[in-house]
This record gives sequence, C-alpha cells and structure tokens, in this order.
Amino acid sequence: MGMHKKVKVRKMPDKRQRRVTKDGLIYKASQQKKTKHVLDEKLKEENMWVHYVLQSLLATFSIFIVLVALINTPVIVAALGSTAFIVFAMPKNITAQPRNVLGGHVVGIISGSACVSMLLLLGNDSDFLLILAASISVGLSIFIMVVTDTEHPPAGSTALGLVIHAATPWDLITYAGFILFSAFIITSVKHVLNPRLRDLV
Repeated sequence: MGMHKKVKVRKMPDKRQRRVTKDGLIYKASQQKKTKHVLDEKLKEENMWVHYVLQSLLATFSIFIVLVALINTPVIVAALGSTAFIVFAMPKNITAQPRNVLGGHVVGIISGSACVSMLLLLGNDSDFLLILAASISVGLSIFIMVVTDTEHPPAGSTALGLVIHAATPWDLITYAGFILFSAFIITSVKHVLNPRLRDLV
C-alpha cells in the first residue's frame, strides 16, 4: 500500500503524444519517414508510365477542346486546370467523381452568382465590397459543398472567378454556362475511359 509502481520511460527522438502499453512502458509514437525520391515509386510498377503519359495527354486534350471554344473566357482558366488535374491524376478519388465535379462547380456558380448579385445591388465601384464579396463567395461555396457532399476544390475558384470577372448579369450567365460546359467535357472524357484510368497520386 502507498507504493506506486514505477513506469519506465523510453525516450524517442521526436516529440509526439505518449502512449501507455500493456507492459507499463511509455513511449513517444513516431511516424516512419518515407525516403524522398526524384521520381514517383509507382513508376516501378509494370506499364505504369503508360498511364502517366496517357492520362496527362487526356487532360491536355480536354483542356484544348474547352479553350478552343472558350479562348476569350478568363474566368474558367484557373478552375479548369485544377479540375483536369484532379480528374486525370486522381480519377478514383471522391472529388473526381461526376457528382463532385459537376455538383461542385454548380455550387461555385450559385455562390459566385449570389455574391455578384449582391455587388450589382450595392454598386460594384468599391474595392472593399469586391474583396468582401469575393471572400464570401469562397467561404459560402465551401460550406455548401461540404453540406451537400459535393466537395470539389476547384469549385472555390469558380465562385471567386465569377465575382472578380463578371461585371454584368450577361457576364454571369455567359461565364456560368462556359464553366458548366467545361466541367461536362472533362467529366465525359473521364467517364468514357474510366475503367482504364489509374490513380497517379
């Protein structure tokens, strides 16, 4: 009675949360560090380099089709590149699925349109209001995406781009249509070739 069992402490190099084992030992958990390589380790898998080349070419092809039609529409450029990367580099990822790609951009359009409408009502000649509306559009799009389970990170750029570039209701309608068209093209290419695509990341 009154005696306390001594607990042995094994010190580890890094400072992380301690855990108690069944034998009473306390140690600090450390994560095994991966060795950094210049090239992806997946390239060692048989014929994996073919997927790297072909899926990058698919992204190039999809963007080419869209930009030929929409060359004068700067609002879509930032979101497009990110969407193409997710869809063709991580095709099995949840954010690359059609529900997320199309749904996410629809959410971005709704959020951006709401903030553009606010600007048009209040007057869009104030830099502060523009910055405020742009910030709100991103936060709103994130909230709606996570609530509706349509997470697609580039859709935040869709909302932001609409606020920054759409100065009139016609701009808003035109850009929204272009964004949906772009998302549809990229999703369609992925859908057709999905069985052959592999996650590169």
